[in-house]
Amino acid sequence: MWVLRYRVKRLDGNRVENTLPVGFVRDFPKEKDAWREVDRLGLALRINDESTDTRIRFDALAEHYLKADFGEHAVRPKSDNTVAITNHIVRDYLVSRWGSEIADDIKPLVIQQWLKALHTEAGLAWTTISKMRGVMSRIYKVGMLHEHVSKNPVMNVETRAKSNYRAILITPDQTFRILKSLSNILHFTLVLTCAATALRSSEILALRWDDICWREGKIRVSKRWSKGKEGSTKTDASDGYVPLHHLLARHLLDWKQRTPYAADSDFIFPSLKARGKVPLSASIFVADHPSTGSKSSGSEN
Repeated sequence: MWVLRYRVKRLDGNRVENTLPVGFVRDFPKEKDAWREVDRLGLALRINDESTDTRIRFDALAEHYLKADFGEHAVRPKSDNTVAITNHIVRDYLVSRWGSEIADDIKPLVIQQWLKALHTEAGLAWTTISKMRGVMSRIYKVGMLHEHVSKNPVMNVETRAKSNYRAILITPDQTFRILKSLSNILHFTLVLTCAATALRSSEILALRWDDICWREGKIRVSKRWSKGKEGSTKTDASDGYVPLHHLLARHLLDWKQRTPYAADSDFIFPSLKARGKVPLSASIFVADHPSTGSKSSGSEN
């Protein structure tokens, strides 16, 4: 089979080889015969007249963003949790909806209508939708920096950032009633530490015994536990110390005398199932547990 090979520029900017069939060798035994057939069919004219849109598609723009903003050349390092969430938003929502469209042709009003539908039809919270808008805007911003697109259609798109979340205030008396219902000393000490320090769950789980400054009356917060490994704190402001109340210190010392993992390098709140090699599971730690009205030691993890 004789084929005419030629190269075209794809929407992502890369050049690839394409082919057009000319005919069988038995019908055109010599190359010059095949070229005559190319002229007869007008294949050369078809190639030259093709109006190929070389502007970048949104899926290619999004992939470029993930490499440029999250790779080794990123200006601002991202946590593993941020990388996972952003990948989810980009691939499962943004690329799923806009991937095949030319990035410069996407209109602000259409984007806003889609975001609103995510709330009214898909039931997503406005805070989540606002985060999606931010990621999409960032994709265009990075694309403009690298001269892949000429404008950012997300700039004029509006969303709501109001959350339905309402913090529940718990009095000291209610706090102690909750603590008294926890017969497991590990769970008791964990909840008390959370109430007394207001640390993030990831920061509490990363605490080791050498982070407790007993004499100075403070707790060092210099890392967090996320995605099964230890890393830096979520923000620079989180890296520091929090006060160690004398009541919390007393209960921590009591737990230290009972835990099988009391070395300086051991986790304060270890997973007993994992023999102290990792802390408790964060997903279980922050889950909602409906009240049953009875005391329960819960399950170890």
